[in-house]
Amino acid sequence: MARSARYRAVAGVYDLVSLEGPVYRRPRLAAIRALRLSLGQQVLDLGCGNGLSLAPLHDLLGPDGTVTGVDASPQMLAAARRRADRQGWSRDEFFQADASGLVPRDLPRVDAAVAMYALSLMGDWEPALDSALAAVRPGGRVAVVDLTLAAGPVARIASRAACHLGGSDPSARPWMRLEERTTEVSAWSMRAGHVQVRVGTVS
Repeated sequence: MARSARYRAVAGVYDLVSLEGPVYRRPRLAAIRALRLSLGQQVLDLGCGNGLSLAPLHDLLGPDGTVTGVDASPQMLAAARRRADRQGWSRDEFFQADASGLVPRDLPRVDAAVAMYALSLMGDWEPALDSALAAVRPGGRVAVVDLTLAAGPVARIASRAACHLGGSDPSARPWMRLEERTTEVSAWSMRAGHVQVRVGTVS
């Protein structure tokens, strides 16, 4: 199934089928904490999906903070908008776009950016990450959380299946580019190496 069709099919139940709670939420939260956000700041959520990062971001940004979500799937974006509306995050904005085709002028200037389990879904993810880095003000932080194959034979099989079902390329390793392009990098390898977390500062 093509990635666009896959996410169109599951957008309404993504919270249930994504394994967010048992597997992927802890790395997401670790990355968001490492952004060192303050009340009222602006964050770019690249490949925002159905908005699973919105609540932990707003826990730090407060009601006056802003999240700008970008995603290629209109169905996932619609779910993210509904989530923001339910919580009263009226300043948040959502744009449908292929992030790999973005250039810096397409994006607002922000205090931080996140790409959560998103870059390895894109065939050409390098321009997307570079544009996000260019959008962040000097001294701001950028988080990349993404997937690769876990260590150990059983975990490796399970992680390969998870990547296949979600459409991720486990060989993409976008966190390595973040390490090259930022300073003060915080790094975690989680879930037997299946989830890689990197957060760096834009110089």
